[in-house]
Amino acid sequence: MKAVLFDLDGTLIDTAADFVRIIQAMCREQGRPVVDAAAIRSQVSEGGRAMVKLVFPELDLDDPVLWQHRQAFLDTYGADIAVDTALFEGMDTLLQKLEQRQIPWGIVTNKPRWLSEALLAALHLTERCAVLVCPEDVKQTKPDPEPMFLAAKQLNITPEQIVYIGDHPRDIDAGSNANMPTVLAAYGYLPPESAHDLAAWGADYIIEDVAALDTLLDRLI
Repeated sequence: MKAVLFDLDGTLIDTAADFVRIIQAMCREQGRPVVDAAAIRSQVSEGGRAMVKLVFPELDLDDPVLWQHRQAFLDTYGADIAVDTALFEGMDTLLQKLEQRQIPWGIVTNKPRWLSEALLAALHLTERCAVLVCPEDVKQTKPDPEPMFLAAKQLNITPEQIVYIGDHPRDIDAGSNANMPTVLAAYGYLPPESAHDLAAWGADYIIEDVAALDTLLDRLI
């Protein structure tokens, strides 16, 4: 393997605490029951609409009112993006090892570019990240393989020589559809409807923490 790609939220970076902070504040502002932190965490990978819908369960995902609340949520998040956010424990050491071995690492995410870039800048990762592919860069997002192929092209490395790590079935599908070896990050924000059978996701490897990922990458690279 010649490169490593990560999903962003729940795989490379632990962003859930900031989402919990904002969603629970929205609950209080709207006079709604405060949503449990675990429920918010489980919806992070589904995006802003899914998290905001926890506050307004009666609204359809396409309801304009929900979209208004989603935008308010994103504006609040973007204005103060890394209050309680950090790399997962042990991840910085793992990235340093890759860099020392001149193995490029990058990110393929469904998070909007303006938020992804702001997050990387806040955590001083911008210059370290070799490639960042966001929804605005492609016609089809994950689980389609198009973002994976674009990242491989920008790295000038064949997809078969790139490991992709993610915490959602669409991550594993996207990597597999691009012929990339895939790693399921079981420490991430697993969707509850499919967390009971991780083997069914079809990942090549399942790891429980960053230490296990470090050991796996030592074997693969």
